[in-house]
Amino acid sequence: MTVTHLEGKGFRNLLDFSLSFGQGVNILYGDNAQGKTNLLEALWMFTGSRSFRGAKDAELIRFEEKKASLTLQFKAQGRDQEAQLQIGDGKQALLNGVGPSPVSVLNGQFCAVVFAPGHLSLVKEGPEGRRRFLDQAICQVWPKYASLLGEYHRCLHQRNMLLKDVAFHSQLLDTLDIWEHFLSSYGGQICSIRMRYLERLAPTAAALYGEMSGDKEALYIAYHSKAQGVPWDKSIEEALKQSRKDDIAAGYTTVGPHRDDLKLLLDGKPAKNYGSQGQQRSIVLSLKMAEADVLKGITGEQPVLLLDDVMSELDPRRQDTILNHAGAGQVFVTCCDPAPVVRLTEGEVFEVSGGMIRPGLFKEE
Repeated sequence: MTVTHLEGKGFRNLLDFSLSFGQGVNILYGDNAQGKTNLLEALWMFTGSRSFRGAKDAELIRFEEKKASLTLQFKAQGRDQEAQLQIGDGKQALLNGVGPSPVSVLNGQFCAVVFAPGHLSLVKEGPEGRRRFLDQAICQVWPKYASLLGEYHRCLHQRNMLLKDVAFHSQLLDTLDIWEHFLSSYGGQICSIRMRYLERLAPTAAALYGEMSGDKEALYIAYHSKAQGVPWDKSIEEALKQSRKDDIAAGYTTVGPHRDDLKLLLDGKPAKNYGSQGQQRSIVLSLKMAEADVLKGITGEQPVLLLDDVMSELDPRRQDTILNHAGAGQVFVTCCDPAPVVRLTEGEVFEVSGGMIRPGLFKEE
């Protein structure tokens, strides 16, 4: 899978642009706050349909503009394709000229893996970010998983509403039974899919971490749930019944896949508490590279790698691991100084300054 062309109007601080890219490494360089990350964000919108930095849609539109539009031309599944995204009062998408449609039409069409400094929160912070990473990765290989998540959260909302009312209306207990059955059914499917995905991701990430660290310590990844495991639907339903009293007191559901976690251990110890900054960065990079590997293994498509301000923080071993592992795939790298990246690999170079993107201007002295 490769990006051939990207056009943008009214997006972030970027001046309207029309760019063609190389099939290998594309280096975006310039001072901070000039728009490098915004270009990666524009590409990612066709994968995740939202900012990887958590920005609201209104923040994606250039100041004093009412809307933004992006057009992506890419090669996938052996043919040329085109996707368009319009951001204004909501978002709409067109795929190969068909639409406008909800942005969900883009699910699984353009596959990319992004790493940004903020992704260190996968190790440093709570389980919500790790669940989001897992679910987002799964959605790329099994697009219908997004609908399953939607149904689960719809049932979760209903149960949470009932939990607030049942303390005062005991006749609602029968209704609670019904929603718990639906919730455990959808939740069981989610947990089963997560486990199937982790069976591929975990050993790949562990091997990549060993390569980057010189096998100095071992990475172990495990799924953690209050439910007891297979069959997941039965164990979740039992866990919901056991926690019902506490859930009524709390007013929300305390067990289920929306509360599960991904445990990241180094030599058996929590990486969040015992891992150094460098070790934590290597863990996240391992997870991201493994995500790309799993995606390629399932879909047959090499995803596009988006690396935001990553290379400058890595030693030569880790830099080599990333670029070598990318192989023949397409990579977009942002940096302030392109010289170290240029020395590592040949590629197309773009200067980003004041929202303007200009190709091929860097010459190393």
